[in-house]
Amino acid sequence: MATTSSSATLGTAVSEADKAAVAAVPGRIVAAWARQDAKAFADVFTPDGTMILPGFYRKGSADIEAFMAGAFQGPYKGTQVTGQPIDVRFISADSAVVVTQGGVLAAGETEVADERAIRATWVVTRHEGEWKLAAYQNSPR
Repeated sequence: MATTSSSATLGTAVSEADKAAVAAVPGRIVAAWARQDAKAFADVFTPDGTMILPGFYRKGSADIEAFMAGAFQGPYKGTQVTGQPIDVRFISADSAVVVTQGGVLAAGETEVADERAIRATWVVTRHEGEWKLAAYQNSPR
């Protein structure tokens, strides 16, 4: 179950709509992956966002899109991804950290195999009025 920081911690109110929008960012990645849509995947990131996966570092939405386009044609072709928030904390009214647990599902799988199970940290920020992913990093669970 996800936890969310209180507005008293921040000294400013965080709206329920912002809490929901931040918690929904991982779902936007899951949905783009389900469609194998590299552009939609990269559009979740800020223009200068970073993505760190084991063995890979990508910076900028264009680089992330190119990487994922290749991955969806190669090692991630036909896969799905899952991730559930286990912690949501607002750092300020315009930034938050989300921690998720999940991983990549191979074709036909309904549960993530131990070797593909991960925990991830998402730094989410309000960018041009929309909650976007400024930085993402995952590691084996």
